[in-house]
Amino acid sequence: MKIINLSLIFVLTSLIAFADPLPSKPPVPADNPMSLAKVELGKKLFFDPRMSKDGSVSCNSCHNVMSGGDDQMSTSVGVNAKHGGRSSPTVWNSAFMSVQFWDGRAKSLEEQAKGPLTNPVEMAMADHSVVVARLQAIPGYLEEFKKAFPKEIKTEKDITIDHFAKAVASYERTLITPNSAYDLYMKGNKKTLNASAVRGLGLVQSVGCTSCHMGGNFAGPTLPEGTGFFQKFPVYPGSEYEKKYDLVKDGGKFEVTKSVADKGFWRVPTWRNIALTAPYFHNGSVKTLPEAVKVMAKTQLNKDLPENEVSDIVAFLESLTGKFPEQKMPRLPATEGKTFF
Repeated sequence: MKIINLSLIFVLTSLIAFADPLPSKPPVPADNPMSLAKVELGKKLFFDPRMSKDGSVSCNSCHNVMSGGDDQMSTSVGVNAKHGGRSSPTVWNSAFMSVQFWDGRAKSLEEQAKGPLTNPVEMAMADHSVVVARLQAIPGYLEEFKKAFPKEIKTEKDITIDHFAKAVASYERTLITPNSAYDLYMKGNKKTLNASAVRGLGLVQSVGCTSCHMGGNFAGPTLPEGTGFFQKFPVYPGSEYEKKYDLVKDGGKFEVTKSVADKGFWRVPTWRNIALTAPYFHNGSVKTLPEAVKVMAKTQLNKDLPENEVSDIVAFLESLTGKFPEQKMPRLPATEGKTFF
């Protein structure tokens, strides 16, 4: 007589309800269709440090696509070695986020791409007109922009900050990591998760983690672009972790809206590739994944997890590391015989 593992059946059936495999293609806005020329241009702009005031910082400086898509620092270093107050979120799979930044202040990847350029502690350009002037002064970029936007750009004077943002966003939409061990497991290969990860898969549901971390990106339900999925953090105040990791100093969404109702609310981050994106939380205060699991269990669910359950949950989270498409450093257009700095 065959013994049926009812608990495993429960795990698998309920799992399908909260997290399908990561889609192979991202949502693409109608006003910014993707093309190879646009993606290649966006990649060069993403890696180009000349888009910063002193030529020291590129998008890739804080969102390193050669690794986990962040910089593994508590807070990133910008122009003149200035630090902001928040940790850089990963750019991998950001195409599946309905809003961008920890506080969700950018409604799209296009809007997000413009923000760091003029942030005084990031790339520190005076305004977007300075960025455009610099692009117009690099002869090699004109042909790239003409290929990417053939109906809109004929001369360097036609280049705008929106073209910059659309190109960078198009490149970022290629940064998808499918076929993690979890994805393959969900597609039928039951050998890709070990026993610990399978137990962890059940625990993230039974403990309550998936009330927030659901969907293919494990960052909440699929929502229209510009509509964010936010949660209070911490839900249960006063734990030992709150002071230890300075969790409530930053008001989160409140810093954007100034509405008291938004204080302590944050965009739910993705679990995809989370094993590669330490340190954790908006301020990068927690250095290890097991500790982050403990913090979340206590602050969000008011639960103290035993070490064996923490270990199993970490094993499951590690199974969400996907396959990274190869990235090659691009050759940037030259500025022959002159410099901006």
